[in-house]
This record gives sequence, structure tokens and C-alpha cells, in this order.
Amino acid sequence: MSKKLFTEKEITQLSKNPYVKSVSSKGITYSDEFKQHFVSEFSKGKFSRQIFEEAGFDVEIIGMQRIKSSSERWRNTYKTEGLLGLKDTRKDNSGRQRVKELPLEEKYARLEAQMNLVKAENELLKKIHMLERGLKK
Repeated sequence: MSKKLFTEKEITQLSKNPYVKSVSSKGITYSDEFKQHFVSEFSKGKFSRQIFEEAGFDVEIIGMQRIKSSSERWRNTYKTEGLLGLKDTRKDNSGRQRVKELPLEEKYARLEAQMNLVKAENELLKKIHMLERGLKK
């Protein structure tokens, strides 16, 4: 992540770009469409800076380090995972897992499995205890 923080004026300017999902003082979230466009244009031989400029970004505001790191990240992801890897999944995968209300049958099955596990552990402990008593005699 770049150490350069965006000013309010820069944030306003960047957020007007249709290829920007969101922007804060610390970073930019680009649209999936732009990432795909970037990868396809780069594979045609265009430079990263040129692609950003043609998309309406001010390279001076974003900074070359951000452009370079985004470029590398998207190209590597595209090589390993394809177009689906460029999709922003943070909304779907972020934060605490949702706790779903389980159906009664599933709750019962889980409790029954837990009870069987505890019974098996108790039986094992009983056998160990009996073996230890047998060795002490």
C-alpha cells in the first residue's frame, strides 16, 4: 500500500471516474470492469500508465507506485485464476461469518453427534483408568 494519502479534492476527483467503486484517503477500489479492461489492454502491449490515462485517471494523483503494484497484482491474479480472480469478493467474504438459524433436525443431528463423541471419550477414559489400575496392582 502506498504511503501517499489522498486529499479531499483528490478523493472527489477520483470518485467521479466511472471505473472507481470507492475511494478513501488511503486507497482506491477499482471496478471489476476496469481490471478486466486493464488486463486485456496490457496484453495488447500498452503500458500501465497509458491504460490509466486513457481511462481518465490523473497519474500524478494516483502515483506510479500504486499503478505498478495494481498492475502486477491484477496480472498475476489473471494468470492464476483468470477473469474470476479479478472480481472483488470482499463484500461476500469479509467480516464475521453470518450465523444462520439452523433447522431443528440439523440442530438435533449436531447435538446427537456431539453427545456420541463425548460418550466415546468417556469410554476411552474409563479404559485408560482401568488399565492404570491394573498396572498398579
